[in-house]
Amino acid sequence: MGRTEVWRAVRRPESAAVAGLIFAALLTIVIVELRSVASAPESWRSWYDDVGARDSVGLALALVPFAGIAFLWFIAVVRSQVGRSDDRFIETVFLGSGLLFVATLFTTAASLTAVLRLGAVQPVSGDTAAAAMAFGSSLLGQFGTRMAAVFTLTLTTAARLGGSVHRWLVLLGYIVGLLLLLSPPLPTLTQFAFPVWVAVLSAAVLLRRRAEERPDAA
Repeated sequence: MGRTEVWRAVRRPESAAVAGLIFAALLTIVIVELRSVASAPESWRSWYDDVGARDSVGLALALVPFAGIAFLWFIAVVRSQVGRSDDRFIETVFLGSGLLFVATLFTTAASLTAVLRLGAVQPVSGDTAAAAMAFGSSLLGQFGTRMAAVFTLTLTTAARLGGSVHRWLVLLGYIVGLLLLLSPPLPTLTQFAFPVWVAVLSAAVLLRRRAEERPDAA
């Protein structure tokens, strides 16, 4: 397979769907692990001293880079499809919100990683642990969630204008986008709405592509 064929395969819709499924799975694990520690503000001061909580945070932080890479891959392939509509406004908002979401995800991970590395050289106080968890929770729960909402709404709008998805997926996208936009900043179950939506959209793309390829194969 030559270089042209490789790049063509990477930019296919199936590639975006696979990346979306990987991202959704990894982000779901990250949210589950962080929620076990950050869901109750009263535990923010003591999470570092709890070995189980520290291991949960460590697992989440180890998966964040891979989730970000998968999401960037998802964005790149989808952008190449959305860009064909020549709607630069939607393309710009879509790309900007996606990149800002990744930035908030990485910054949240960096703040908690700093605490774990600090503990290797000196004792970590409850105030330091609480401050890092409060910062990460606020950043991802409030700003990251809002960027995910804008990403969902703009991608859904682009898909609706292009007629590339079913109506129920458009409706689901708008519901998820508004839910993320209006959700409270503290960790809630609505945070799972974004990875679930990406997974559903990716699965729908894969199923549609397989259905389109069957008549051609016949």
